[in-house]
Amino acid sequence: MKKMRKMAAALLCVAMVAGMVTGCGGENAPKEKANLNVVALTGPTGMGMVKLMADNEAGKTAVNYNVELVGAADEITGKIVNGDVDIAAVPCNLASVLYNKTEGKVKIAAVNTLGVLYMLETGNGESVQSVADLAGKTIVTTGKGTTPEYILNYILKANGLDPETDVTIEYKAEANEVAALIQQGGAEIAMLPQPMVTTVMAKTEGVRVALDMTEEWAKAQGEDGKQLVTGTIIVRSDVLENNKEAVDTFLEEYKASIDYITENVTEGAELVAKYEIIPSAAIAEKAIPACNMVFLSGDGMQQSVAAYLEVLAEANPAAVGGTLPDEDFYYLP
Repeated sequence: MKKMRKMAAALLCVAMVAGMVTGCGGENAPKEKANLNVVALTGPTGMGMVKLMADNEAGKTAVNYNVELVGAADEITGKIVNGDVDIAAVPCNLASVLYNKTEGKVKIAAVNTLGVLYMLETGNGESVQSVADLAGKTIVTTGKGTTPEYILNYILKANGLDPETDVTIEYKAEANEVAALIQQGGAEIAMLPQPMVTTVMAKTEGVRVALDMTEEWAKAQGEDGKQLVTGTIIVRSDVLENNKEAVDTFLEEYKASIDYITENVTEGAELVAKYEIIPSAAIAEKAIPACNMVFLSGDGMQQSVAAYLEVLAEANPAAVGGTLPDEDFYYLP
């Protein structure tokens, strides 16, 4: 009997120790990382993501990110609608279109890129020093029926020029067509986005940036701080509701990624080339400062986005999905 009591006591001790070990493991075991599916476009709206992507591959991020880069905004739409993607970097007007299309199932969380359009003058010309100087000129550009047209028209009108009568605007199907015309000497004035601007200037002598359209937009808007917006971050509403902590962590890590790229341009350019957003690190290094990568959230983000969408809606309601989004569109943590 005595021997059985000793054995029972020993087993109890083992059980207690095991329980303590299990309990300690349960309390102090590393918390499992959340997973988020993220998609971004090649080009300026995806460039700010590259440091986050590199850190994610190295296991240094607080969340596991499955990041996909795609070439066209249309590829993102289906992924968001089907719930295959949690977070996406998309053009600002597409964010509004998706909000309307999904009946509020996405929210805009941040602005990641301001304007990337520039007016170029070729042939060593110096005739365009202001928007008013475009009067009587022929402007070659892309984007008929899309945001570049609406932005250009808005800026022209704000400076007293009628886009129908005071200038001639020739729209090409692709930016590469415009670039080819510049290189062939067939375009005196052209409007192009980054990083195409940097590419053209690297390959063609006598081309200069005559006007920064982001600056001209700000002048047209007045002194209320509303900025020209190109790229945004959207989040599926259900993901935000069910996994807010992970989304907020992403936004913090994404901001850090953008800060790294803009503050460490040479290293950032290497990453941009590594992920094939721009094939050449040398061109990426020149393009990054002109791509206006930022991280805007909160009220400042809402004000700039709302002002931009109002201009687009006035030009063509379809550009924002038929109607301007309501207050619920904006994620204001």
